[in-house]
Amino acid sequence: MKKLFGLGIVLIWMSSPVLAQHKIAYIDSDKIYQNYPEFATAQQSLDRLAQQWEQELSEMARVLDENFREFQARELLLTLESRQERQNEIIAAEEELERKRIQYFGPEGQLFHQQEQILRPIQERVLAVIQEVAEGEGYDYVFDRNGDFVFLYANESLDITDIVLEELGVDITRIIGQ
Repeated sequence: MKKLFGLGIVLIWMSSPVLAQHKIAYIDSDKIYQNYPEFATAQQSLDRLAQQWEQELSEMARVLDENFREFQARELLLTLESRQERQNEIIAAEEELERKRIQYFGPEGQLFHQQEQILRPIQERVLAVIQEVAEGEGYDYVFDRNGDFVFLYANESLDITDIVLEELGVDITRIIGQ
């Protein structure tokens, strides 16, 4: 629905006589980030961190599962008090596992904060270069091909993605044809 609304606004705006006064371009942010080495390095760092946390959670889950199976095997041999104590320990371990999962991967978790801290400066650099290129080339508007607007047609001559990549210091000769 949001995309249709955005597309409607763009189509109405493009059909107005005001369009003749504006110069429009677009970029492909996916292509920029896929080919920008600093972004790839940062993403690899985040992926390693997430993998470490996943391993930690997997180990906790393995130990929890092992303790639960051991409890089930010995449940009938335990006194009522011991059984209740072991059940509480297992429940506490399950709660700890879920707390850790949220702490690492929740909406306000450590991964989110690490992404903000590591990727934001890179994204700000890319946006600054897009602005520099747009101002240098005299564009009034620059759209992201991967944004909320649906492009039914895009004239390739308006694509300034490669110019942005060059300004970021990326050798675009190695990525031509992507």
